[in-house]
Amino acid sequence: MKTVTLEVVSPNEAMAEFTKAWRSKKAHRAARIGFASPELLLRVLTAKRWELLKALCGAGPVSIREAARRVQRDVKGVHGDVIALLSAGLLNRNEDGAIEFPYEAVKVELLLQAA
Repeated sequence: MKTVTLEVVSPNEAMAEFTKAWRSKKAHRAARIGFASPELLLRVLTAKRWELLKALCGAGPVSIREAARRVQRDVKGVHGDVIALLSAGLLNRNEDGAIEFPYEAVKVELLLQAA
């Protein structure tokens, strides 16, 4: 199952992980998308966008109009959410303009610890 992990990671940690993976020349690991803070992750992954990702999970490429139909929302609102999810790297757009969520599962990692 192709899974993406959304996590909170500093830019330095992200670069260190990238460098380690590059030097090890190992096969591609599971997909990971990092956010600079928990607040940013939660700002990008709103309830409506989470619902949209669930509707697109395993669906293959679809138009924004079809995505709006699946979540029973207006096209304009879904379009705004699609733009945000494209910018965050969670959705892909193909040559025909269709959007796709290329994963079968999403894992969100957040850690709250004492200061």
